[in-house]
Amino acid sequence: MTQILESPRPAARSVAAARRRARLAEVWREFRTHRSGVIGLVILIAVIALAALAPVLFPAEMLDVTKIDNPLNAPPSAGLPLGTDPSGRSVLAMLVWGARASLLVGFAATLVSMVIGTAVGMASGHFRGPTQAVLLRIVDFFLVVPSLVLAIVLSSVLGAGVTTIIVAIGVTSWASTARLVRSQTLTVESRGYIERSWALGAGDGHILWKHVLPAVLPLVLANTTLTVGSAIISESTLAFLGLGDPSTISWGSMLKLALDTGAATAGYWWYLLPPGLAIVLVVLAFTLAGRAFEAVVNPTLRGR
Repeated sequence: MTQILESPRPAARSVAAARRRARLAEVWREFRTHRSGVIGLVILIAVIALAALAPVLFPAEMLDVTKIDNPLNAPPSAGLPLGTDPSGRSVLAMLVWGARASLLVGFAATLVSMVIGTAVGMASGHFRGPTQAVLLRIVDFFLVVPSLVLAIVLSSVLGAGVTTIIVAIGVTSWASTARLVRSQTLTVESRGYIERSWALGAGDGHILWKHVLPAVLPLVLANTTLTVGSAIISESTLAFLGLGDPSTISWGSMLKLALDTGAATAGYWWYLLPPGLAIVLVVLAFTLAGRAFEAVVNPTLRGR
């Protein structure tokens, strides 16, 4: 008898899994119709693959100034495609290793931002009264005050380091996500099945976890791809201002070193341009992929 009662559960799970797979396949088919989004995704996959393979392609010894004998500030050549920096290190090796730090900060800071923004947005759209008023005032504060200025202040207080940059960017860039999630939460909770859940005795946790979160998650994921690009720019800015870890190579720290050593004014373009172009390329790729994904998951943007 127990087996008879429990047997529909695996069947229901398999049906739900089949629906999710069908939905993912549909999203991918629609995403492929956006050529710019596919191009951005290909670029991102290539950059992430290079960053992951950095220890294999360019061993860490290539960045140790005590173990290399390359000429200083050497221009690009066959052996050194992007030349060397003022310490004799390969700019190409630094560029690939810098992608690891920049992408790490971008993804980690975006994760922090998305978690805070989603939680605050759902709470401000679901609850009423003083709770909603307080949360909305907090969101308005973070929307009005420039997030980069807050990140600089927070980084100065906490001290330089990669973790500090992740925390600084994450806790200062969630307000736009919260506003987006709140509007979607209000839309979801105005539907009839939410009223039926209330009538059946569902609590706040059940409504938020079972109904609201699955509905807002696609928009959050689409916004995530756009936020990563902004986080990479913020990381580069903070590292350029000297708030990053001096022992960690990132694209922002490469630009700072180029400025501090006079490479920018001495005409050593091969050390100055690659990190700047890498930042532009990756941010553009995230923007293209994010806009395409957003158009797929947000019906109001289709056909534009």
